[in-house]
Formats: sequence, C-alpha cells, structure tokens
Amino acid sequence: MTDIRLISKRNRQIKPLVEAALANELRLLETGIRQTEERLQEFEKKYQMLTQDFISRYENDEFEETMTMDFVEWIGESRLLKCLREKAGAIRDIQFTN
Repeated sequence: MTDIRLISKRNRQIKPLVEAALANELRLLETGIRQTEERLQEFEKKYQMLTQDFISRYENDEFEETMTMDFVEWIGESRLLKCLREKAGAIRDIQFTN
C-alpha cells in the first residue's frame, strides 16, 4: 500500500479537486478501453480468431513470415488495452481518508 499526503498553499479543500480529477481520468480511460475493445473485436471478426489466441500464436512465432500491418496494430491494441485496464484499476483502488 502506498500513502500519499497532499498539502495546498491555498485555503481551499483539495480533496474534491483530486477526486474530480481522478474521476475524469477514469472516465477517459474507460472510453479508451471501450474503443480499444471495439477495435480488437474488428480484428477478431476479420481474422476469425480471438485476440488471446492471436497473441499466443504470435508469441510462438507463427506469423513471422506473414506479419502484416493489421497484425502489428492488433498487437499494439492488445497491449494498449492491458495498459488502460491497469491504469483504470489503479485509480479504482484509490481510497481517500480524512
């Protein structure tokens, strides 16, 4: 667990500002997650393969000779989704104390 303490030089409550900023960031991340999931579904439909199966085959070098720009984008979208989910999870796990 990591604790953080914020001190403001102004005579204003900063907790609501931080909560609002985190809520906004979470909304942006969730939008990014939805868009990325939609893009992955497009690849899955186009190539008739689940993303996890594609990544597994890629990691086993099954596409070495046939690597296309679509495949590069698919890999990138998959990695992006993982990153977005991790960031969203980190924000969801934040608890405020008084």
